[in-house]
This record gives sequence, C-alpha cells and structure tokens, in this order.
Amino acid sequence: MRRKKAMIIGGAALVAVAAAVLLLGGGKDKAAGGPAGGPRGGAMSANVPVVKAVNPTRGDIRLTSGLTGTVEPADVVYVYAKASGDVTAVMVKAGDTVTAGQVLCEIDTKQVETARNSLDAAEVSLSEARSNLNRMQILYASGDLSAQDYEQYSNKAKSAQLQYESAKLAYDRQVEYSTVTAPIGGRVESCDIEVHDSVGQSTQLCVIAGEGDKRVSFYVTERMMANITVGDQLDITKNGTAYKAYVSEISAMVDADTGLFKVKAQLEGADAIPTGSTVKLSLVTDRTENAMLVPVDAIYYSNGDGYVYLYRDGEVERTAVEVGIYDSQNAEILSGLNMDDLVISTWSSDLYEGAKVELKGAGGAGDAASQPAGEASGPETGPAGGAGGQGADSAGSQSAQAR
Repeated sequence: MRRKKAMIIGGAALVAVAAAVLLLGGGKDKAAGGPAGGPRGGAMSANVPVVKAVNPTRGDIRLTSGLTGTVEPADVVYVYAKASGDVTAVMVKAGDTVTAGQVLCEIDTKQVETARNSLDAAEVSLSEARSNLNRMQILYASGDLSAQDYEQYSNKAKSAQLQYESAKLAYDRQVEYSTVTAPIGGRVESCDIEVHDSVGQSTQLCVIAGEGDKRVSFYVTERMMANITVGDQLDITKNGTAYKAYVSEISAMVDADTGLFKVKAQLEGADAIPTGSTVKLSLVTDRTENAMLVPVDAIYYSNGDGYVYLYRDGEVERTAVEVGIYDSQNAEILSGLNMDDLVISTWSSDLYEGAKVELKGAGGAGDAASQPAGEASGPETGPAGGAGGQGADSAGSQSAQAR
C-alpha cells in the first residue's frame, strides 16, 4: 500500500513540473510576439539601416592624362652642307657658344677654283668689251661709225657685264658653301664632323640651340586635342623636380609617323633640363566647371543608366540621373537632381525603393539633414507621437517605473 501511495505522489509531482514548464514557455512566446510590440518589436526597429546623406555641391572636375615629351630649344637651327666636298677645318665642338656669322667649319668643295677661273675670264671679257665700246664711241661721235655698228658694240659690253656678274655670284656661292657659318647665336648642341670627313650635299653638320627658353613637344589623340587650347598650363616632372609649361602651338595636321597631333609647350625656368631629354607631363584631357557634383560612390548603374537613392521622410527613393565626367571622388550630374535633394552616400544592401532608413545626424549631411533625421526617428523609437530622443527617454523612464 505504501509503495502504491509513493508512486501516486511521484506521478502527481511530474504532472505539476510539466504544467509549470508549459506555462513558462507559453509566457515567453507571448511576451516575445505580443501585439503590444514588446522587446521583439524593439529589435526590429534597431535593424532599420542608418545612412548618411549629402546635398549636391557646385565645383570643378579636371581629368588628367600622363604623357611623355621631349625637351628641345625654343629656337633651334640645323646646319647642313650646301655642297659636297672634304672637311678641311672644324672650329667648334658640342657645348660651345657661338655668335651669328661665326665660322663653324670649312669644306673643300672642289669647285671654288673653277668658279674663280670663270670669274677671271668673265672679268677679262668685260674689260675688253668696255675698251672696244669706248673706241667705237669716238668713231660714232665723229660720224665714222654707223648707228647699227655702234649698237652691236654696246650690246657686247652689256652681255660681258652680265656674264661677269653671273660668274661672281657663282664664285661667292662656292666660297659660302666652303665656309660654313652660324646662322644664329646660341649653343652648339651637336657637331658630328671631323677634319678629312667627306660630306655630301644636305649632310647635317651642326645643331645650334638659340639662347632663349626651352620647350617640350609631345603628341596627343584627336579627343585630347579637342580639350587643349593655347595657353593651357602643364605640369612637367624631371628627376623629381616639377616645372611649369604653357601650350604655345597645336598642330592641326596629323603626323605621318605617329598618326597623332603634335603639341608644343613653352617651358619656364628649365635651363637645368638637357636638350633632348624625355620628361613626364600631366595634361588636362577633360574638364567641367561649376557643375553639380555628388560623391561618386553614391551613384549606381543598371544597364548602363545611372541612378541614386534619395532620402525622403524616412524612406528611400530611387531617382535616375544623367552622369557626366567623374574622378575618384565626385561625379558630375547633368540632370535628375536639385540642389536641395538629400543623396544617400552610404552603401547598404537594404537600399531599395520605399525602404525604411534612419538618417545619421551628426556625421551626415550637416544641419540640412539633421532635422529630417529627428523627424524620421520620432515615430520609430519614441512613444506615440513622440519626437526622437525625447520619446526614447520617456520610454526608458516608463520602463523603469514599470519595473
């Protein structure tokens, strides 16, 4: 009997424990999912993404391209041989400074003596023709010579004069060809001839750089050329030193060798850069001024079309925009936005049309975004009709009093 009574009491205890567990479990579920929006409702509110938003700004964007150029004198002359022959003397070397008219070298053209002999013969013929004309002039004056005969002697004298002048010109030319002089004053950049060298006509003898500023020449594509104007500033770098240059000449003809357009820019204070050096230059290839700008990270694309997310009273609004040029920080907006729009600049996978968001006040879009942030957070966190932080404080006080 006692054993049977103990079994009954143990069974009743088990039933009581099971009932208690069921009651406790039901209470938790009810508290978590209750219609009053208890603790679980608060967790759902905390999952609303907090975003930053900024107003569009006005500014400039400059896109640059890195190119290489060659430094050359602003005034450079290439001296060529005008006649073939053997070099008999060289008076200068690379690095020398010369003045205009200074003798650079002498060439035996093998034609100076021939030209001299022709000049001497023409001089003799001219002297004889003049002497005959003077004698015939006396006879013509006395009537012993007809006008026709006198005219023949006069024509012979004129012909001899022309032959003499032609011979003298040929001689002077051969002397000039054999004695090469500097056409301008400046620095001899190169002189690749030596005594006894045989040179032909149009052989390059020397290169003389004028005593002015230097320039850099480079080549650009047709698209780049459309954004270059005379006077544009370039940033030049050589061995870590920066220089300034200004575009001085833009060729409108395509270079036959490169298929590009040649551009020349005047260098300032670049005497330390050797002529012929290769330098790096930064060229502005596209630009926009006083344009509407937004952070480049705030722009999304769908099938090549740009769009942004705007903050509208606690919700996300997707807006299509037309995007211009952009750099690593900002993008130009051609259409689709107003200056007072709040563009969401924070990335989130929860951004979509109509999504609920909270606006970060202090670190967001400044004073313009702080007020909408307070208005949006009031209904979410405060009591009914509460306003932002004050509603949250009131809810905290009520919760403490309830405990």
